[in-house]
Amino acid sequence: MRHSRYKSSEEELNVWPAFTDLMSNAFMILSLFLILAIIKSVFVQSVSEANASRSEQLERQLQQRSNRVSNLEGEIARMRGDLKQRSSRITELNQEIERLKSPPVIVLRDSAERKFESGSAELSPQLSQFVEEDLINQIKTQAQDYQGYIVEVIGHTDGQVNTGNYSNLDSNLEQVLQGNESLNQLIPGSNADLGLMRALAVVEKLQENQELQELGLKFKAYSAAQLYNPSGDYAPQNRAANPNRRRIEIRFTPPAEER
Repeated sequence: MRHSRYKSSEEELNVWPAFTDLMSNAFMILSLFLILAIIKSVFVQSVSEANASRSEQLERQLQQRSNRVSNLEGEIARMRGDLKQRSSRITELNQEIERLKSPPVIVLRDSAERKFESGSAELSPQLSQFVEEDLINQIKTQAQDYQGYIVEVIGHTDGQVNTGNYSNLDSNLEQVLQGNESLNQLIPGSNADLGLMRALAVVEKLQENQELQELGLKFKAYSAAQLYNPSGDYAPQNRAANPNRRRIEIRFTPPAEER
């Protein structure tokens, strides 16, 4: 009976192994939770850092794109400004081209102060003075814009008929142009002859001017006889004296091109 009491007492005292197992298990569970908490903290921190880095990267990218957009807008504004300037310049050039296509015409009309005598190509003193002063200055001004152009001098008459004269232009015109004979020795047989002689008289006066010679201008004389009114239209038959139709026209024309 004594032996049995001792045995029961030893069994009652043998609880430590179970307690140790329990504590060990509890420690393992706590360790697991601690490890999980550490892993979670590290993960959250990594995710937060990654998000922060990603956010900074996105901000930099957005800033770069914003700067790029600003640069492009500035470039577009500059290009618009350039385009506006070029468009304005093109408009000016087109206007200049149109102006050069239609050079102004200088007209010397008959008047009481300056005119050719009837049937004559001789320059009166007043007409000669006008050519030397006013006309030459006008030609010099126009020559600045029309360099290389030919100066055409065209004689126009009214519709009065030249009668009783035998023209010697076919025989002597070249001698006059070469300076071997005087223009006064020419005899007009028609209005066409008279218009050409008057144009030649003006050309001779222009060619004597030193300043025009230095500009290298070339002059050509033509006759339109009684064909055109001052408006440029064909003139109807009218044999009456008309000072308004008697005139000298000076035009700048580009040199001819052979094709």
